[in-house]
Amino acid sequence: MHVKTVSAVAGLGLLLTAVGFAAPVLAQMPTPVGEGPSATPSGPPRLEVNPRPLLYRRCTDRYVIQYRPSGTVLFPEKHCWWVRG
Repeated sequence: MHVKTVSAVAGLGLLLTAVGFAAPVLAQMPTPVGEGPSATPSGPPRLEVNPRPLLYRRCTDRYVIQYRPSGTVLFPEKHCWWVRG
């Protein structure tokens, strides 16, 4: 092998070794309080409904055609409402 190739491989090995040792140290450092992004929920807000007794939810569903720039798409659609039982 050429001297340049051997030195390049050795330098890359040292660099990867240094990064491998630095990553766990950085992961163990405490996060400063009051800095950085605030915690956000991972999904959309959830709405919880507790209806009166004798009510239940009735739903209908169907497929509708939607025209999009990528082409026509068959899309499911759902409609629900509360009824007295």
